[in-house]
Amino acid sequence: MTDAAKGAQPRLDRLGAYPFERLKSLFAGHRPNPQLLHIDAGAGEPRLPLPPFTAEVLNRNLAGFSKYPATRGGDLLCVAIADWLRRRYGLVQIDPQRHVLTANGTREALFGIAHALVNPEAAAKPWVAMPNPMYQIYLGAAITAGAEPWLLPCEATTGFAPDFAAVPDSVWAETAFVYLCSPSNPTGWVATRDDYRQLIELADRFDFVIVADECYSEIYRDEPPVGLLQVAEEMGRRDYRRCIGMNSLSKRSALPGLRSGLIAGDGELIARFAKLRSYMGPATPNPLQAVAAAAWSDEAHVAANLAIYRDSLAAFFAEYGEGAPPAGSFFVWLPVADDEAFALAAYTQQAVTILPGSYLAADDANGHNPGRRYVRAALIDGVEKARELAARLKKVRV
Repeated sequence: MTDAAKGAQPRLDRLGAYPFERLKSLFAGHRPNPQLLHIDAGAGEPRLPLPPFTAEVLNRNLAGFSKYPATRGGDLLCVAIADWLRRRYGLVQIDPQRHVLTANGTREALFGIAHALVNPEAAAKPWVAMPNPMYQIYLGAAITAGAEPWLLPCEATTGFAPDFAAVPDSVWAETAFVYLCSPSNPTGWVATRDDYRQLIELADRFDFVIVADECYSEIYRDEPPVGLLQVAEEMGRRDYRRCIGMNSLSKRSALPGLRSGLIAGDGELIARFAKLRSYMGPATPNPLQAVAAAAWSDEAHVAANLAIYRDSLAAFFAEYGEGAPPAGSFFVWLPVADDEAFALAAYTQQAVTILPGSYLAADDANGHNPGRRYVRAALIDGVEKARELAARLKKVRV
């Protein structure tokens, strides 16, 4: 390694391997049961039919590949996003020019926002609070931005809800922002109005920002989950102060390969993030923006997908015989004695790929990892595959 490489971004050295790289290492030297067709329930990659208009809209807009796209997103897409936010959450003050950015999927946005909100040169090293277990992008973003992660344990004893009251005032006072995921990946927990109100009041008191990852908002068991901007507006907040919401077409529309999402909220923060992203250059190609605008404008395909996810979850738990469908998301978060051993046995015995829960969490100061005795399985292939997945997992022996 060169001297230059040795001195380059040492924060990267603090990051462990990404969950799916860890899974590859776990499976190295092992093969799935050759007598069974493989079921990949590891990644949250919906494999439902594309929305029926996808090909037609894309073909109609192919000429757009000859033009550079706007990093903020074109007017067509930003207006479609704002209109969806009005319909879905009843927002009145949302302005597509001031309050909306587009994203190449929310993964890049959730990572990049940390670099717009964290001041690594602050006198005290800032905290970024996040649920634990979590979408691992939160952890990587906080560390590479120069902050320190503050882990909010989300365990069965609290219904997998983060306990904001347990965070010391001294930590809140040095917090740059908080990641909240609702519905939660991986636990399926869903935030209530009271949860959002409590967090907004804390943000006002201690002057930090809330970043809500709401990518699973359209996949739920009972009623549509509330959103951060919805609660902020209900509280009478002008300009969605200190609030940023993100969402995606990957889950809602089963379009993970489109890489299209939204960033919305506080106008000043949106402008700040837009400035950073103008240098990063994550602009979505114009033809894909046209498809995204059509997807945000149509609810028929979303309702069809929701029905499949609900039926899949019901079929899974009816077959599995334990537990119940989560309040939100298409993940099942199953308790096991040893998550790595169970995941490996599921692969070798039943040709099933699932994720050990510890790969989706981090060890706290006492070495406790709240995901260690769980596995996550994604129900992304429809009802029959969900039923078959449950039947196979019941047979796993560790």
